[in-house]
Amino acid sequence: MAGFGGFEMPIQYAGIVSEHEACRGGAVLFDTCHMGEFLIEGAGAVADLEGLVSCTVASLAEGQCRYGMLCNEQGGVIDDLLVYRLGAERFMLVVNAGTQAGDAAWIRSHLGPTTRFTNRSDDTAKVDLQGPQAPQIVQALLGDAIVGLKYYRFVQTIYKGDPVLLSRTGYTGEVGVELYAAPDQAIAFWHEAMAAGAVPAGLGARDTLRLEAGMPLYGHELTTERHASESGFARALAQDKTYIGSTVVQDEAQRRQALIGLTFEGRRAAREGDLICDGHGREVGVVTSGSYGPSVGSAIALGYVDKTLTEVGTPLMVRTARSELSGVVSELPFWKEGTARKRPPSWQENGGDTSSYT
Repeated sequence: MAGFGGFEMPIQYAGIVSEHEACRGGAVLFDTCHMGEFLIEGAGAVADLEGLVSCTVASLAEGQCRYGMLCNEQGGVIDDLLVYRLGAERFMLVVNAGTQAGDAAWIRSHLGPTTRFTNRSDDTAKVDLQGPQAPQIVQALLGDAIVGLKYYRFVQTIYKGDPVLLSRTGYTGEVGVELYAAPDQAIAFWHEAMAAGAVPAGLGARDTLRLEAGMPLYGHELTTERHASESGFARALAQDKTYIGSTVVQDEAQRRQALIGLTFEGRRAAREGDLICDGHGREVGVVTSGSYGPSVGSAIALGYVDKTLTEVGTPLMVRTARSELSGVVSELPFWKEGTARKRPPSWQENGGDTSSYT
C-alpha cells in the first residue's frame, strides 16, 4: 500500500507482472474510488464548460463522454478529465484525486449564475474492469445493458436494485468498462466480478499498462508548467473555440517540445527525471515515465524532447543515475494489439448491435 492522492492505494496484490498479464489476456479490477466526480447542471452549463475545458462540449450526444484538459491562462494543464453528457443541461466531470480540491475551486470560480456545481466524489464509488474478458463478466452481472456499448459511450442501468452508470473508456489499451455506483454496490460488484474470473490489480500494473498504451498520467506527462499542446493529444484540444488558455495552446510558436515514446534494448528502464540527449551528447529533453513493458518485452519510456527530434527511428540516449541507455523514438502506443476499440465477439453472438464500435 502507498499514499496516492490522499488515499491509501494498493501498489500490487499478487504481483505487478502477473496483474499486467491478466489484463492483457483476461480481466482485472482497479479500485478507482479515489477519482473525483462533479455534476455541472443548468442553462449555462454548456457555455460555461466550453469556456473551461479544451475539448468540444456542445457536440456531445447524451450518453457520450470525451477526454479533455483543464488549462490555466498560460496553457499549462491544471488537470485532465472526462466530460460525460448526462442530459441536455447536465454533465459529469471525472477528475484526478490529487487535483480534486483545486479543480473544484477553479471550476466554481468560472461558472455563471445559472450553472450549478455539485461535488459528488464522497458518495460516488468507481470500479474499473479492464481486459478482453471484461465485457462477458459485465454482461453476466448486469445483463444486456453493456451489449453494443461503443467506445467513449456510457449507459445508465440498474444493479442490485439501484441505478449505476457504465462507461467504456479505459487507459490500458484493452476493452473495459467503468462502474460508477454507491459504495455498497461497488463492493458487491467487485466481489461478484472476482467470482466470475476477474483479478484485482494495483497501481503498479495500472502504470505499466497505461505506459504501454501511450496514455499520459497527470503529474508526469501533464503538469501546470507543461504546455498542453506539447502532449500531442490533439483530439483533446479543440481548435475552433475559445477556452481558458486556448490562445497559447493554439499558437504553434509556443510549442517547443513534444511528447515521444522511447524503446530500449533489454529490461533496464529509464526513470522520471532522467535526461534525454541527442547523438552529440546535447541535452534535448527529459523522461516523464519509464518502465519495463511486460507485453512489449523491452524497457520503454515517455518523455519530452525538442520537436525537431520526434521522427520515429531517431536514436537518442538517456542518462540514468547509473549508466547511459541507448534508445530509439518509437510510434505510440507501444502495445498495438489492444482490444480497446474492438467489438467483443460475445456481443454479436448474443444478438447485439454489430455496427461500428469506434
